[in-house]
Amino acid sequence: MKSTVTIGICVKNGASTLGSTIESIIKQEYPHELMDIIFVNDGSTDSTLLIIDQYLNKIDIKTKIFSHEWKGLGYSRNVVINNATGKYILWVDSDMILSQNYLNKLVKFMEMNLDIGIAKGKYDLNSGLNLTSTLEIYSRSKKSVDIKSKNALPFGTGGSIYRSKAINEVGGFDNKLKGYGEDWNIEYKIKRNGWKFAYLECYYSDYERLGITWNELWRKSFTHGYDAYKYSHINQGMYKLYKMIPPSSFLAGFYDSLIMYERTNKKIAFLLPIQYIFKSLAWCYGYSSAYLKLKQLRTRTRINYKKN
Repeated sequence: MKSTVTIGICVKNGASTLGSTIESIIKQEYPHELMDIIFVNDGSTDSTLLIIDQYLNKIDIKTKIFSHEWKGLGYSRNVVINNATGKYILWVDSDMILSQNYLNKLVKFMEMNLDIGIAKGKYDLNSGLNLTSTLEIYSRSKKSVDIKSKNALPFGTGGSIYRSKAINEVGGFDNKLKGYGEDWNIEYKIKRNGWKFAYLECYYSDYERLGITWNELWRKSFTHGYDAYKYSHINQGMYKLYKMIPPSSFLAGFYDSLIMYERTNKKIAFLLPIQYIFKSLAWCYGYSSAYLKLKQLRTRTRINYKKN
């Protein structure tokens, strides 16, 4: 008998893409009677709730909807966990499209490999709408080259299936992590508990398919770096800072370009080192900004303390 699966969708202002995401869930070949969907609306100001409501009559899957003012991904993901009924939780972002066999393959693999805590499919390598989005697809898909890369981090929550037992063992997500990093944090703890991770040959597409500008990529990488400083102290050793600086990024980009060219036979892959340096500069700027902001805050606190 197949196992139960909860689909967790934590969304903020995802109205423009959420409909396509829901459609891809409805088309899953996995038995719908063994699935349930939990939507967590995290302070959306657009028509996200209206989109969800419009699809309720089309969804033949048990569905729950939770809505609150913005509290961040850590809190929202715990809402899913606290209300999930599945043996597994599949996290789906509001801009993702899953292949029809996606859930089937993931669950079958998890049932056959009891040492796996998290598994994930791979990026669909169809080109994005522009150069930047195609390079981003290549850079994010490179790490899933190995079908069973058990030691890879981070996987990211979007498109990943979590064993509920592994989540509960580490106490769920950190409610304090409101920006990026809630996935790195829990992955690190699950891995430290002895669970293994794996990539599978099933595919999904993400926000990159819609196109992304260099400005958007800079802002996203900056925010990653900014939030990384805030959560780096929670689990020290979670990642190596020297890997984030431009020289290391260039080497990684060059190595990855060779692999991606072999996979795609497209010369655009050789632009990956440039993209890696660009993202690295933005990330380091964000990380440094968070460090300086916290340092200034501590200085003001000490001055106020001395005055009092």
